[in-house]
Amino acid sequence: MADCAPTYCEALGGKSDLTTRRLFLQMAGTSAATGIVFCGFGLLHRARGEPPARQKLPVMIGGKRIKTIDVHAHCQFPEAVALFSAGAAASTSLADGRSRSDVAAAAYIEIDKRLAAMDTQAVDIEVLSINPFWYGSERDLAAGIVTLQNERLAELCTSKPDRFAAFASLTLQAPDLAVQELEIAVRKQGLKGAAIGGTVNGEGFSDPKFHPVWAKAEELDVPLFIHPTGIPELAKKLAGNGFLN
Repeated sequence: MADCAPTYCEALGGKSDLTTRRLFLQMAGTSAATGIVFCGFGLLHRARGEPPARQKLPVMIGGKRIKTIDVHAHCQFPEAVALFSAGAAASTSLADGRSRSDVAAAAYIEIDKRLAAMDTQAVDIEVLSINPFWYGSERDLAAGIVTLQNERLAELCTSKPDRFAAFASLTLQAPDLAVQELEIAVRKQGLKGAAIGGTVNGEGFSDPKFHPVWAKAEELDVPLFIHPTGIPELAKKLAGNGFLN
């Protein structure tokens, strides 16, 4: 990535900033720069100059060097968001009235600071994933977004293999495409599996049409990282503050 456009990080963390996780897509969409946008808990505290985590790299237990891996580390590529948003008028303000540009400007830090934060938090490797925002898109558009994201994830991981790995994105609303994408991501791009949502446009994963995707994951012997956001069946039970649904 050193020869590419600047790389950015999103600093999120703390209870008061939990709502910004839901605003992440809007914020990412305001950036005109190419590269990658990172998000992860704890980075905001570092940016604010608050005390770092007590444990730093390297982690030693009983005199032995231990490698620590964070499997829940999100990122976003502005190019993918731009592709998704092409032709749509974007609002200039967020739901709480704040300016998108102001929030976005305050959220991005350089990749070197991201890596420094990982060092401070005693994280050797982050396995990156992207929460699916393309499940409702038509087939070709969703396929384009997924292709772009998987290529960029592979490029980043190849450039810093000692610090990053990644879960592929899948066009899960088109299971036949998802099977092909998972095959390419694992066998050709070196990704570690795939990240998926909790449902696909309200359809549960028990639907037989998704069976080929699970079979392919089993064949490839890779995990599927499920990010269970917005499960319709749980919405009423978990309503209220905290975004527990």
